[in-house]
Amino acid sequence: MTNKNELAQIGVVGLAVMGSNLARNFARNGNTVAVYNRSPEKTHALIEAHGEEGNFVPSETIEDFVASLERPRKAIIMVKAGKATDAVIDQLAEAMDEGDIIIDGGNALFTDTIRREKDVAARGKHFVGAGISGGEEGALNGPAIMPGGPKESWETLGPILESIAANVDGTPCVTHIGPDGAGHFVKMVHNGIEYADMQVIGEAYQLLRYGAGMEPAEIAEVFREWNSGDLDSYLIEITAEVLAQKDPETSAPLVDVIVDAAGQKGTGRWTAINGLELGVPITGIAESVFARALSSSTAQRSAAQEGQLPAGTIKPLDVDKAEFIEDVRRALYAAKLIAYSQGFDEIKAGSDEFGWDVDPRDLATIWRGGCIIRAKFLDRIRAAYDNNADLPALILDPYFKGELEDLIDPWRRVVVAATQLGLPAPVFASSLSYYDSLRAERLPAALIQGQRDFFGAHTFKRTDKPGTFHIEWSGDRSLTQTD
Repeated sequence: MTNKNELAQIGVVGLAVMGSNLARNFARNGNTVAVYNRSPEKTHALIEAHGEEGNFVPSETIEDFVASLERPRKAIIMVKAGKATDAVIDQLAEAMDEGDIIIDGGNALFTDTIRREKDVAARGKHFVGAGISGGEEGALNGPAIMPGGPKESWETLGPILESIAANVDGTPCVTHIGPDGAGHFVKMVHNGIEYADMQVIGEAYQLLRYGAGMEPAEIAEVFREWNSGDLDSYLIEITAEVLAQKDPETSAPLVDVIVDAAGQKGTGRWTAINGLELGVPITGIAESVFARALSSSTAQRSAAQEGQLPAGTIKPLDVDKAEFIEDVRRALYAAKLIAYSQGFDEIKAGSDEFGWDVDPRDLATIWRGGCIIRAKFLDRIRAAYDNNADLPALILDPYFKGELEDLIDPWRRVVVAATQLGLPAPVFASSLSYYDSLRAERLPAALIQGQRDFFGAHTFKRTDKPGTFHIEWSGDRSLTQTD
């Protein structure tokens, strides 16, 4: 219902599907919600369709919207990232009073959030960048929420965000992540993990479909079975649903009529770029971003197919089908572990770089419900960081090391099979290469340093004594110590 005389505890600006669902979630959970959209038609549509779900206070101007909020005012922005977000922030900051809180609930680049937080703070208000995961369903029924910003803002916002967040074992899937851009940074990496997870699930499907000759409906049943074990997760669950779905028009498997070009909105790409900037080897995540880009390079792919690029010798699968399915399951589990491990590595590096003090245990806790990458083994990840908050890498936790002992041989067999079948498996393969690089006693980087010293006098370290050295390559090739 609507009540123009009642002040709202929270306001939502931007009433497309995500904003509308979030507003409904607030209202359903006992909050009076102020709602505003630049186009009043969307505000009217929300009230007409869902006004009976709770208390809404609609407005047609920013000024009326701000006036309808109780102090300290709290307004969450759900508009398109970029200039539109900056415009709304400026409007709100102009109309609000000192101590009021502006929350950006979109997928903003964390460096933009850092800038915005400084700008808004200079105007006497608080700014919170809050990552919200769970898609349209999560926004309505309980998302995972990752708010950053000032600690005092969390003290005000915490109870109202907890009222709408997903809940697992009595714990709301929301917590204060850290100052300024920490919330949006963590949400960005969350999405990077999501990219890798989705891609490697796709690679598993591809291997079962074109390696083992299985039809989508049969593969759907395999994924349903997998979802009852170690792979229990939201993405495995919905994969089974997608593969089982028939096209309503042709009755063909839906997956066969969908164009094989995957879209992206930027968060995965940001994660990969930031990994490079921080020097963190998030190879599985980066490969998943490249895989989407390659899938969308339709003209290039078409030219390659028409030009009949040579495939070499393709060897058909020569193993027991049931054994191969089990190998793929185990390899998928291993690659998923690498994706999460690399994601947590990047979060630690970002936290150290920007002084956020992000606690990985908090993330493993709030990602258990509401979000896209929720998975059964997040309980194990939380336990790993409970046992050792300074783990050099998640996969070095004793439990996960034990798991990998049972996964490594099937993982290797799957990568070999993909190569022999001529099927691309970039995340399976790059994740395995990353794993082998971590465990290798020596890497070819020694040769690379020799090359760098040869052409650029970049120097090198020695294994047998301290110091920095250079070979006089263009002279007598004597050794010079440079420090």
